[in-house]
Amino acid sequence: MRRHPVEVLPASRLRCDLFQNALGWAAAVARDGALAGLGHHPAREQAAAFLARHWPIAEPDPEAPPLPAVRRQLDEYLAGTRRVFDVPLDFAGTGFQRLCWEALLRIPYGTTRSYGELAREIGRPAAVRAVGHANHDNPIGVIIPCHRVIGADGSLTGYAGGLTMKRALLELEGVVPRALPGV
Repeated sequence: MRRHPVEVLPASRLRCDLFQNALGWAAAVARDGALAGLGHHPAREQAAAFLARHWPIAEPDPEAPPLPAVRRQLDEYLAGTRRVFDVPLDFAGTGFQRLCWEALLRIPYGTTRSYGELAREIGRPAAVRAVGHANHDNPIGVIIPCHRVIGADGSLTGYAGGLTMKRALLELEGVVPRALPGV
């Protein structure tokens, strides 16, 4: 039997950027023209450490697609002029995680879901805790809006970026009232 040579595909090229916006310092990672990772941190050093830990082979290239669009769309969102992101996404995870993250993308701006509602939406009503873990592992914060998931009692439960950031995002979207200065 004659064997055909196996085509070896080039390794995915990871490109990254560190930039500042209204949430702090962002670390964004692109893979082959799609956004693969996005995390926000209070300090540049923390964002750089996030890249080193989670994306060690990503090469700095702020102009790699879609990183310029990510920066622009995040700025528009944080200024209150954008409600939907339209950058290509490349999120790697288990089948269950992907199912959860796709459901997050369907939560409209300015609305929330409880973990239980999200579990029911994906057809796994008993998987409330697993949905919480998938939210925690969301590789593309803000754009895949895990901040829109709250406790069944309406409380602002855990968020990888911290509850202060979650509250700020939900205030921006008009879900929770803005805190008074000094309170």
